[in-house]
Amino acid sequence: MKYIQLTLTLTLLLIFSCKSKKHTFNLIEKVLQSEKEIIRTVANNADNHELQIMLTKINRNNSTVIFEDYQYHVNDSNYFYPASTVKLPVSILALEKINQQKNITLDTPFNIKGDTLITSFRKDITDIFAVSSNDTYNRLYEYLGSDFINNSLNSKGLTPVKISHRLSTKNAYNLKTKPLEFRQNDSTFITTKSIQNNAIKALNLSKLKKGIGFYKNDSLINKPMDFSKKNYYPLTTQHNVMKRLMFPEKYSVEEQFKLNEKQRNFIIKSMALLPREVGYDPKEYYDGYVKFFLFGDSKKKIPEHIKIYNKVGYAYGYLTDCAYIKDTKHEIEYILSATIHVNSNKVYNDNNYEYESIGIPFLALFGRELHQYLINTKTN
Repeated sequence: MKYIQLTLTLTLLLIFSCKSKKHTFNLIEKVLQSEKEIIRTVANNADNHELQIMLTKINRNNSTVIFEDYQYHVNDSNYFYPASTVKLPVSILALEKINQQKNITLDTPFNIKGDTLITSFRKDITDIFAVSSNDTYNRLYEYLGSDFINNSLNSKGLTPVKISHRLSTKNAYNLKTKPLEFRQNDSTFITTKSIQNNAIKALNLSKLKKGIGFYKNDSLINKPMDFSKKNYYPLTTQHNVMKRLMFPEKYSVEEQFKLNEKQRNFIIKSMALLPREVGYDPKEYYDGYVKFFLFGDSKKKIPEHIKIYNKVGYAYGYLTDCAYIKDTKHEIEYILSATIHVNSNKVYNDNNYEYESIGIPFLALFGRELHQYLINTKTN
């Protein structure tokens, strides 16, 4: 009897350990010990740069996927501005909502009521990932509304999160959405109703008031900028969204996104798109334009054997990337998420941020150093 109980205990421990492994050795810290100048500069000033990094190394045992997780300075209570990273969950949820409505597909033409631009969810989501268009995100936001977005994410266990507004538009905080007009044969056949969302409540987090000043209507306001009613999408939630999308089998049905396989593949394929692959000028929109890890500081083409499925964000001096990276040549794969703040003068909206001199070079070089380390330490 004792033998049976011991065997059962060991079996359960083995199953549990295969779900997600954590180690006292921190692979992120190992890479941050690099002698490369930009990595050392940022690592030595990690608090000032509000640096947070998450890594999940993907290990495979036959058909079983094993998560090997690492974190560095991750704290969901310390606010950072997520910028365009919110476009990933909003794109996924737009497809979920399509599934709840009859006669609407990825390719059904639509326009925002009062707007002459006719588009489709396929085109808008493609543009979101290829060049990170704000206008396309805002159309999806009108379709969903903030309450639907937050409730849907929370119902899947994706917390904390609070998506409150549109991006880079005068009506960003309008609680009422605009109707969408879906079209068939050049005429409207479905008009959605406006959604009245709940009032935006101030966040209760650390580091919500930032800097020493900010510009508003070309005037400098000499006081910290208040981020308490802006979008909140912390690194932990971003990382877990990516895990659920790329590896749904690791989660219960309730925790998964409600997408059919065709829709899921469309999102995943869109995330890997390069601007040149959808017709954008490669001189202006080079391969690394929205691929910060590994290639953000280069205008060279990304090699065919490396695929990066990601969503970046940059605004107010914050640079964030959440990516699933797969190298078929060297047989390594991992999920990497990071955010860094580069605003040395502590003034916001002055367009004076160290994106090109510190932020993007750090994310790119850290990504390369990590990638090479994984290749060098790979065990078959």
